[in-house]
Amino acid sequence: MLKLSALLSSLKNCTVEPDISAREVSIRSVVTDSRNVESGDMFVALIGEREDGHSYIKAAVKAGASVVLAQRWPQDLGTEAVTRVIVDDTRSALQCLARGWRDRHQVTVAAITGSVGKTSTKDAVAALLATKFKVMKSLGNLNTEIGIPLTLLELDESCEKAVLEMGMYVPGDIALLCKIAKPDVGVVTNVGPTHMGRTGSLEATAMAKRELVEALNSDGIAILNGDDHLVSSMAAFTKASTIIYGTTSGLDLWSENIDSRGLSGISFTMHWRNEKRAVETPLMGRHSVYTALAASAVALSQGISLDEVVLGLQSLSEGNRIKVLRGLMGCTILDDTYNSSPASCVAALDLLSQLDGHRIAVLGDMLELGQEEGEGHRKVGRRAATAVDHLITVGARARTIADEARKSGLDDVEAVYTHAAAEEAIKGVMRPACSILVKGSRSMAMEHIVKSLQ
Repeated sequence: MLKLSALLSSLKNCTVEPDISAREVSIRSVVTDSRNVESGDMFVALIGEREDGHSYIKAAVKAGASVVLAQRWPQDLGTEAVTRVIVDDTRSALQCLARGWRDRHQVTVAAITGSVGKTSTKDAVAALLATKFKVMKSLGNLNTEIGIPLTLLELDESCEKAVLEMGMYVPGDIALLCKIAKPDVGVVTNVGPTHMGRTGSLEATAMAKRELVEALNSDGIAILNGDDHLVSSMAAFTKASTIIYGTTSGLDLWSENIDSRGLSGISFTMHWRNEKRAVETPLMGRHSVYTALAASAVALSQGISLDEVVLGLQSLSEGNRIKVLRGLMGCTILDDTYNSSPASCVAALDLLSQLDGHRIAVLGDMLELGQEEGEGHRKVGRRAATAVDHLITVGARARTIADEARKSGLDDVEAVYTHAAAEEAIKGVMRPACSILVKGSRSMAMEHIVKSLQ
């Protein structure tokens, strides 16, 4: 339970109306969506590109908000049932509140960023740490300048470790998030072309991701992918100590003998300092060894023993972004519709290629690749040609995947532009007990295709 007086002490850099009620108020939670307000919440009226939270203050008060943080107050709304906190900028004020609340708690914050694998790594890190500590992690896509503050404001005295995913839209975003969250551990999974439409180059993307390790203090720990030279080179830009992980012999934490067993997970040998252990984990796909290693590095850095880490990896129930579902005609659906990039799409095709029966891939446009857009789609097309029996692409950009797959020798290829057309095409080539991968960028809403197959 949050206390208003404790929160307001964090607003030192925000202009607060001087006639705020001095009475103490307990706050259940901090909310930015009036539809989620419950009795005792603080509602923060944020101004976005399409919506202005001030239009929903009345609804929030009606729903039971006890405190409203706003930049202005509706003229026709009284203040008897609610405490007003008026500031110059509600977004900045929310961030001030979160930073102050984080400072009040003796918690180790681990932050994860990267072009691919942030969420699966976050989930795996939280699961391993939870074997020994009380852990809080950011939920869903709460990885922005709004989501991170809302997550931190859920901290309570029992929390020992907080695991946060940090996303970026433009350079400078992660630096801002680090000022709010003050991470003790920073993990960078990789650097890929997923932000190229905004950064312009891989090097610029790497610099933006590097803001995480640059923010760490000398007593912090930077955990870096040693198989990605753009990530491993970040070691020169941090005051923190480092743990370098990967599949290269001689790294601080490395793996060999990687065996992907389809939907049953992977196994590998893990080396840590002078010790090695055989590992089995339900994480799917050969690429998931990086998720396992990054999570293990965080756990080891926090005093969890190697044997405890191995046991934790065996029982991971989270960390797989791909959902395995049962579909029509007894088919297996690999639902990987959350997002897409060339690297993650190739990894998903690798997994599909290991499954028995007729294999179908339904692949949508990959967005925000900038100058890498053409080659990124062609790379996926070349892999699809050797991984699947039938390829269906959805969208104008994904047509490049189809064209490249045909050039690479795959005959059964269809390129369509709508969900309805894709659903019709899939049902025309489905066979009993087939395997179907569905994947595309978030804005392609490929989950609708998955629903039609269940």
